[in-house]
Amino acid sequence: MPRLFARTVAPADLGSYQQAVRRVLTCDLITAARPRPGVLDQVLRWADELAADLERLFGYTLVATTGHVRLVREIDALDPTQRQTFSRRGRPFDRRRLAYLCLLLAAFQRSQIEISLADLVGRLTPTANAVEGLGYDPTDGTHKAALVDVAHWLVDRGALHLSDGSLEAWAAGGEQGDALFDIDHEVCEVLFRPARPVQHLSSAAGLLSDPLTEGSPREQAARRARRLLVEQPVVYYADVEPAVAAVLRGRGVAEDLARATGLRVERRAEGVLLADPAGTFTDRPFPGRGGAVNRTAGLLLAKVADLLETSLAALVTLPVPPHAADQAELVRLVDAGLPRDGVVAELAWTVEPSSGTREGEANARLEAPLVERGRWETMIHELFAEFGASSFGGAWQQDPYGLLDAALALLAELSLVRPVPGGALVLPAASRYRNLQGALPERADAGQLPLGLSDLRPSDDAQPFDGAPADAEEPAASAEAAAPAPAADHICAEGN
Repeated sequence: MPRLFARTVAPADLGSYQQAVRRVLTCDLITAARPRPGVLDQVLRWADELAADLERLFGYTLVATTGHVRLVREIDALDPTQRQTFSRRGRPFDRRRLAYLCLLLAAFQRSQIEISLADLVGRLTPTANAVEGLGYDPTDGTHKAALVDVAHWLVDRGALHLSDGSLEAWAAGGEQGDALFDIDHEVCEVLFRPARPVQHLSSAAGLLSDPLTEGSPREQAARRARRLLVEQPVVYYADVEPAVAAVLRGRGVAEDLARATGLRVERRAEGVLLADPAGTFTDRPFPGRGGAVNRTAGLLLAKVADLLETSLAALVTLPVPPHAADQAELVRLVDAGLPRDGVVAELAWTVEPSSGTREGEANARLEAPLVERGRWETMIHELFAEFGASSFGGAWQQDPYGLLDAALALLAELSLVRPVPGGALVLPAASRYRNLQGALPERADAGQLPLGLSDLRPSDDAQPFDGAPADAEEPAASAEAAAPAPAADHICAEGN
């Protein structure tokens, strides 16, 4: 079979090429300083090969200059897990910050080379106040914090360069402080590149592409499969079009991506994933070091594994709600917040989200055991009793159910469980963590939960998914990160 990726890359250079692929897929914008010095030069070395491979096989566009590299994706589906953390304090990227970001980018004039923070505030205030429900009040601390976070976000990506003053001093000193910025218009332009003019959209679904409408049927399905493998933690055959499922079951597409990225392929009856033993090709490293939520989720999986081993027959098995239904509901929720004024009605772009199947086709429904809410609550109480409430940190020690909800939300984002009324369905990929070593170690002398869990990995005999025999040539991957969801930082260019 001919090689599809890295056709001109010598075997000795394959590792360098794979690292460049991983960088452009996981970093929203690469500059001389971001994510760290030296990365830009490593990626620019392979810019021509990367641009050709990513466009031919994914339909992605690589924008590469001497100063930055940006991958512009085509989005097949909305992803509710794609969130941005702005500040060093961990404030989430919410609707206010996204709106401020768009308004600030719109305020930069091409003729400007610098702008003061006071001028930015002066331009933002009337435009924000003109948007119902948004507004900007300089006496409101939450509004100022959002503006500071957006400015830091632009500085971190090189769109603004702080030449004088301090954002923190301005935020802490009322309106007395100020800051002066240089504007990089090239970076500003590449940060916001929606798939279609937003004034022509009557629905968020209009931002989506459909790779099943271009090229030969085989290539259509292969392109869709490639995008899913690099964007989703795991691809279940029941969630995709039958043609795409057939491509994923066959040899070629997943193995090509493994060659391009250096990841490992895991296959089972229910689906396929790319696993990263190093845990660097993901925005949600799991299991491993992290906050209490990440580590509690790993401990819960260990308890679920015991439950499935001892009481599987007693659990109810239910069909997993189809992915298409999730998409339709997500589009509905996003569209509920869209402004209706300003849309060019005669040019409005209306696209219905994919149903996941074509006429005359049907997918077999995925089924999974239900762990009821009461069982989850029992598990979290057992963990608190075993390790002590103080081991879970000050934020959670008085809120075990809040910690449980956060851990289940993380597992849902990783496609390991599926929340449903009354509990959560345990999806097949969760079984790849059933032999975790160190998930429930002996209590330390200090009585602290070993939240580092640096040794939280499958044992050597761990089998991915449901434990069905793997193909002989397929190595069992380490469980350090289920698979990448690397578009988490791509909130601007793709309109997420």
